[in-house]
Amino acid sequence: MVSLYALFGSWLDTLSLSAYLCMGLMVLVGAAMQGVGGLGYAMLCAPLAALYFPELVPGPLLAVGAPLALLAYLRERQALDVRVAAAALAGRVVGTAAAAVLLSLVDADGLAIFFALLILSGVALSLVGWKVAPTVNNLSVAGLFSGVMGTITAAGGPPFAIAMQRLPPATLRSTLGMVFFIGTLVSLAALTWVGRMGGAQWFYSLALLPWMLAGFSVSTALARKVSRDRIRHWLLGTALVSSLVILWQAL
Repeated sequence: MVSLYALFGSWLDTLSLSAYLCMGLMVLVGAAMQGVGGLGYAMLCAPLAALYFPELVPGPLLAVGAPLALLAYLRERQALDVRVAAAALAGRVVGTAAAAVLLSLVDADGLAIFFALLILSGVALSLVGWKVAPTVNNLSVAGLFSGVMGTITAAGGPPFAIAMQRLPPATLRSTLGMVFFIGTLVSLAALTWVGRMGGAQWFYSLALLPWMLAGFSVSTALARKVSRDRIRHWLLGTALVSSLVILWQAL
């Protein structure tokens, strides 16, 4: 049987225990947040990883986020809104394909600034009373923005936070789980195509998988106790903070 060291020895040698524990704690907290509110994993992990663990952005974070999203869907699959999921996914796939092309043509920081400013505008409008209905058109646009942002920064949640803020919590979590799972697989395929998802990235993904599972397990009991209003405020707050951090990093 091939040992773990034989497969990943060179990367194990460069990863200190303290760095691994910090990465793991970050993923655990992010997974618990997403398990409760439908969003939060990438919004927390992507900015922190960009600052302290750039080797995790975007591929490994996306690879860990895919099974997390699948678990969220499976836990409350009876609440899935097929119409919402289909519209959001259609936009997400188009946005991911666009991001793959844009990454080869345009500076990634410039794209991150543009979309972060759009999200900040949406959050501000929502806070002053703008009501975003989860219509097919709105969800498709949110999916488009999410595909671009998720592929470039690993944080594709903010557009959905605005477009889906008024959905019931169980429907929100289940539908976003399905959307993020399929959308993340597409993003990983795009990153592989442009040469940004190789052996080192898969090593980090596998190493952090147990932490994600622990975080999601914690969220199961907490998810039943959170009200719809708190979920909405949580979505807008995380979208605001995530966009500000992405903007600060890019600048």
